[in-house]
Amino acid sequence: MTCAMTDHPEPKTLDTLTSRLPDIRLSPSNDGTLALIVRRPGVDAREVLADGELTLTDGLAGDSWRMRASGRTSDGSPHPDMQLNLMNARVIEAIAGPVKRWPLAGDQLFVDLDVAPQNLPPGTRLSIGEAVIEITAQPHTGCGKFAARFGVDALKYVNSPEGRSQNRRGVNAKVVTAGRIKVGDVVRKIGS
Repeated sequence: MTCAMTDHPEPKTLDTLTSRLPDIRLSPSNDGTLALIVRRPGVDAREVLADGELTLTDGLAGDSWRMRASGRTSDGSPHPDMQLNLMNARVIEAIAGPVKRWPLAGDQLFVDLDVAPQNLPPGTRLSIGEAVIEITAQPHTGCGKFAARFGVDALKYVNSPEGRSQNRRGVNAKVVTAGRIKVGDVVRKIGS
C-alpha cells in the first residue's frame, strides 16, 4: 500500500496531545508489538508493508536510507547508527490519528513499546521476528516536515524537554542480525 503525502487534516493541539499521555505511559516495557512497517523508497514516498527484510547493509530492504545524506557524518554519507527509525505507536496515533496517516512521520518501524531512554537506553538490543536491532545514541528529533504534516504543536510535543526525555519522536537503531520481520511480531528486549 502506498501512502499519500498530501493528507493533512486539522492538526492536534498541544492540550489534546498532552491529554493522551496516560495511555502512552501504559506502553509495554518489554514484549511489545510491531504495529506497522513503512519503507521509504524515495524522498516523500512511503510503502506500507505486511512484512519486510532487515539487512546489515540496507536497514529495511528497499528503503532509501543508504541514499540519504547525513549532516552527522564527516563525509555526508548515511549515518550507520540511523539505519532505522522507531516510533511509539501510541504517540504517533495521538499525533496523526488513523494508521493510514502514520507513514507521514517518516519512520520505518512503529512499535507498541516504551521507547523512553529509561527503558531503551542506547545499546539495548531488541528481537523482532528473525532480526535483532540495537538502539543507538543518535537523537531522533522532529523537523520542519514533521511540523508541516502534523502541526507546530505536534513538533513542540515531541521536541520539548519533556518530549525528548521520553523519546516521543522515537529512537534510531541499526540492524545487528538480519532477518524477516512482520506486523504483529513481538518486540522483545534481549539485553544491551
